[in-house]
Amino acid sequence: MPLKAKTRHRRTRMAVTLISGLLPVLLGSFILHMQAERTQEQSSAQTAEDAIRQIELMLDNTAQAAHELLPLAGQSCNDVKLTLREQVTRRPFVRSTNLVWEDIIYCSSLFGDIEEKINPGDYTQGALWLMNGNPVTPNTALLVYRRSEGKKGALATLDGYHLANVLRLIGRKTLLQLQVGKNWLSADGVFHDTALPRLPVAHSYLTSQRYAFSVSAGFPSGETWRYMTSEYPPLFSLLLFFGVIAGFIGHFLQMRSVSPTHEMQRALDAAEFIPYFQPVVDGDSKRWSGAEVLMRWKHPTEGLVRPDLFIPLAEHTGLIVPMTRSLMRQTAALLAPHSASFEKPLHIGINITANHCQDLQLVQDCQEFLDAFTQGSIHLVLELTERELIEPTATTRKLFEQLREMGIKIAIDDFGTGHSSLGYLSQFNVDFLKIDQSFVAMIGIDTPSSHILDSIIELAGKLDLALVAEGVETLEQSDYLSDRGVNFLQGYLFAKPVPGAEFISALSEH
Repeated sequence: MPLKAKTRHRRTRMAVTLISGLLPVLLGSFILHMQAERTQEQSSAQTAEDAIRQIELMLDNTAQAAHELLPLAGQSCNDVKLTLREQVTRRPFVRSTNLVWEDIIYCSSLFGDIEEKINPGDYTQGALWLMNGNPVTPNTALLVYRRSEGKKGALATLDGYHLANVLRLIGRKTLLQLQVGKNWLSADGVFHDTALPRLPVAHSYLTSQRYAFSVSAGFPSGETWRYMTSEYPPLFSLLLFFGVIAGFIGHFLQMRSVSPTHEMQRALDAAEFIPYFQPVVDGDSKRWSGAEVLMRWKHPTEGLVRPDLFIPLAEHTGLIVPMTRSLMRQTAALLAPHSASFEKPLHIGINITANHCQDLQLVQDCQEFLDAFTQGSIHLVLELTERELIEPTATTRKLFEQLREMGIKIAIDDFGTGHSSLGYLSQFNVDFLKIDQSFVAMIGIDTPSSHILDSIIELAGKLDLALVAEGVETLEQSDYLSDRGVNFLQGYLFAKPVPGAEFISALSEH
């Protein structure tokens, strides 16, 4: 069974390491793909705008020819055909010009006298018609511009070769399509009378504000990945590098997440978790009335380790229970020999968590602690921390009943900052409320926290509970709390946490 568990853990670590390595690569690739799509969308939109602008310039030239010829409509073809041919010669994109009378072409720059009926309905908005060539060039698309006024009309034809050339030159990396009405022209110059297809990637569709045509721009399928492979090779190399680093970090953190537990167990066996004492003073006389026992890790190489670096892990692994038991025994060994000389019972506060409340072993630990002292020389106060919720089960109720029968006091630590504070008041028989230092720090400052402090003091008075204020650092805070009847004060104003020997030597002076 242990071998199977070890193999399962190894597979889990390998999977986590693999996921840690792949995650930045996949996430980075996704971001690069989005960036490539955005770049292509911008490129597509810009290309469509450029195409619109260029085709409008060509149509301006064509429209000018029709505008100048319109007044000649109705005159004899022999009289005006040279003028029609002159317009073709002068206009670089105009292929032919025609005069119309009553919707009949009667004069052409190509054929002279001619009679050909036109259908105004073929022209989008009555002005433009994209057609598939004429008898002279049946396989070359033409764009016809029509201008009319009453019975008069003038047509100027723009060669589809020039249009296709514009679509090719402007859209070197982009697919461009010109649409007029239901017909459209691709960049290869092929005329289409089917529905305009939507381009697969970064499709952009733009309509001219001056003439009756639109341009569709975009890229073929797979172009985004081709763009990424051609434009982002250094970034892909960087992603692979980050993937390797992330995989290594993931593996390292997994190994590290196991090793601290073993290190803490080693430290517990070596009695490296030692008690420090922070005095608690009477609110009125300011004389020492007790102390809170705080755990410190005296590491052989790292020195004194802060509790916030190991207490949460100790609670998570369950080591906090034997660590607290060791702390209580060390405290008893330090203070019990001097307990007969205590003028008044000394309050000794020890933190407990939800882990301590899972069975009745805590009762035995507390009884062992009390038996070490001269009877009546101390008051043991168990301070309920709120990092983990203590569930009000039958076991916890029995536990707190037995503790109370032994004369042990119960305090709620950091009252007002955790989600369980008010719940503890209703579930357990509490003796003390410890006001969190964050509220004490707001004394003299008009903030919601300062009002909460006053509410806590008022609540304790109504419930007949004693108060201990933590984090007192200034005389202003001390006077404020004393004036409002706070029973006990604790903070750097009076003393910092000190080792046992230093606490014992200073105890007689206070």
